[in-house]
Amino acid sequence: MTKPELALAVIDRLKKAYPATHCTLSYDRAWQLLISLRLAAQCTDARVDKTTPYLYEKYPTVEALADADVADVEAIVRPCGLGHSKARDIVACMKMLHEVYHDQVPDTMEELLKLPGVGRKSANLVLGDVFGKPAIVTDTHCIRLSNRIGLVDDIKEPAKVEKALKKIIPPEEGNDLCHRLVDHGRAVCTARSPKCGDCCLADLCRYHREESASV
Repeated sequence: MTKPELALAVIDRLKKAYPATHCTLSYDRAWQLLISLRLAAQCTDARVDKTTPYLYEKYPTVEALADADVADVEAIVRPCGLGHSKARDIVACMKMLHEVYHDQVPDTMEELLKLPGVGRKSANLVLGDVFGKPAIVTDTHCIRLSNRIGLVDDIKEPAKVEKALKKIIPPEEGNDLCHRLVDHGRAVCTARSPKCGDCCLADLCRYHREESASV
């Protein structure tokens, strides 16, 4: 089976296993997703979702956050870890959104990467979830499962995984596939003890074949 064929088979099975996939961070507006993504660095999505309502209660708009004192924002987001750097990036990002983009989140990779605290992973997720554009979100689940399954060959750098996956995954499927890889990585293909016996991809998976052969 070629890698493009494997990708299509994985997409088909994960669609059946996780038909209603979506971003695991809660947000109502595009700028709120940017904030949640920054807070999610080295923090759980659950903790982020518990923290952001307090932030938006005090700062309900892009302009309000753009004018906020970094120390005041830090006091709210501290439970997410790395409070000072995250607060600094959030305020700077919202200031740029307000002053340059008139409170509207841009819809191109080039412009999103200009925003403070926004990297390719976050930019891809915004492009896919908010704007419905082709996107490959290379988070830890995507990288781990892509290597285990055999979609990529021992590639750990996010940008290189993104480039490799773009070659084999239909553009319209990439964003939802990455969400489903998160779903599957949390439910079945966990980092330490993958549940291969419960996996809908077991017969396709390089890791499972190699583990079975070594027994």
